[in-house]
Amino acid sequence: MSFVQKHQLWSAEQAEAALRMRRIAEEQGLKTIRFSFPDQHGILRGKALAVDAALSSLEDGCSITTTLLAKDTSHRTVFPVFTAGGGFGMSEMQGGSDALMVADPTMFRVLPWAPGTGWVLCDLYFANGAPVPFATRNLYRSALAALDQRGYQFKAGLEVECHIFKVEDPRLAPGDAGSPGQPGVPPTVSLLTQGYQYLTEQRFDQMEPALETIRANLTALGLPLRSIELEYGPSQCEFVLQPGIGMEPADTMVLFRSAVKQIAQRHGYHATFMCRPRIPNVMSSGWHLHQSLVARDGSNAFMTSETDGLSALGRHYMAGLLAHARAAAVFSTPTINGYRRYRAYSLAPDRAIWGRDNRGVMIRVLGGPGDRATRLENRIGEPAANPYLYMASQIAAGLDGVDRKLDPGPSADVPYETKASLLPKSLREAVDALKADAFFRNAFGATFIDYYTFIKTAEIDRFNAEVSDWEQREYFEMF
Repeated sequence: MSFVQKHQLWSAEQAEAALRMRRIAEEQGLKTIRFSFPDQHGILRGKALAVDAALSSLEDGCSITTTLLAKDTSHRTVFPVFTAGGGFGMSEMQGGSDALMVADPTMFRVLPWAPGTGWVLCDLYFANGAPVPFATRNLYRSALAALDQRGYQFKAGLEVECHIFKVEDPRLAPGDAGSPGQPGVPPTVSLLTQGYQYLTEQRFDQMEPALETIRANLTALGLPLRSIELEYGPSQCEFVLQPGIGMEPADTMVLFRSAVKQIAQRHGYHATFMCRPRIPNVMSSGWHLHQSLVARDGSNAFMTSETDGLSALGRHYMAGLLAHARAAAVFSTPTINGYRRYRAYSLAPDRAIWGRDNRGVMIRVLGGPGDRATRLENRIGEPAANPYLYMASQIAAGLDGVDRKLDPGPSADVPYETKASLLPKSLREAVDALKADAFFRNAFGATFIDYYTFIKTAEIDRFNAEVSDWEQREYFEMF
């Protein structure tokens, strides 16, 4: 009996998809299949298996070290994995032990930019069949299950900004290499446009060779691309993807980001979802998450016939997002760099407020009476956010607003002057807000919150220990 069968890990749909995956691998003569899982940062990690080994591992899983769950964004292991409990208080995480990547065959793809290569997204399990509690895809699945029990599905659309530059020097000399806790020297790049001509066709045409290469590959990959738009800043663009239900939008986001970076790299470009690169005159990038709830009958639960354009359920849900905005910020904006975006009068929010079709608020309400596309656009996120945590935090906070019948208050028509709770000014402030928040400790579990804030604190401490260029300029000569 296989691992999948023993622990009943696949649905009938997944079992059928596994048969289809085997057939495609044979018909297309695949040489390798990448087994990947999204880590705590929403970055894909895994192994490339020879096709025979991959197909034999399909139902029995592929081993992967649990230390990958112990790393911060520098890829440094920040937990004492060789102590009792591995720093997690769990014997399963001790000593750099293994977990199993179990493929979700419904996520199988053939990569159009990598000849003879397949790809499949995986979930993490311990040897006893228990889901790994630090695997964020599992956490999001739990949030969706809680929503399903109430008779709803989560629907989300992705509107993601990023920068695409031309690589001038990949910085691959031995002296440019990194070390644990100290990433290597980033590539030297040049711009594709000078920017500050928002949505002009001329600037778009300058970026079109790069964007068309990316578009063609994303389409061949089967991602639901809706539009590619030129953004305001130099070399900045925005991708809009069609809305999806349940796991789909989060899975789409991790595959989309990884695909864009790989496609760009193979054609001499550097794509980055970092919020604000340290390049003169660039603009911050955001990730606007459009969301609504779908009822059992397929109707939009946020839609109403009333003139205010949002159902009572939608208003309570939105109030929950606002009430928990500070504690949830570390999920929507998980990097130190991302907090440089929260600025007044900048088309980014700086406080927990909502408004009707207003781009200065945190929650932008879109739709009107009888509009089946009625939705909430949360403008708080950065493109580097882990989508499983971002979306799970939305569901949890929104449902709390529904349970408590919270009132979001009036629309904020002057968003940067309205009195409201301010969003965190730094990752440290966001982490402290999450640590102090009893709601998320209960919703996500104390084990996960302690784990995630530990990793984020390690990143912050490493940042604070380094002398910045600003400090060197300010004090080196003067004192």
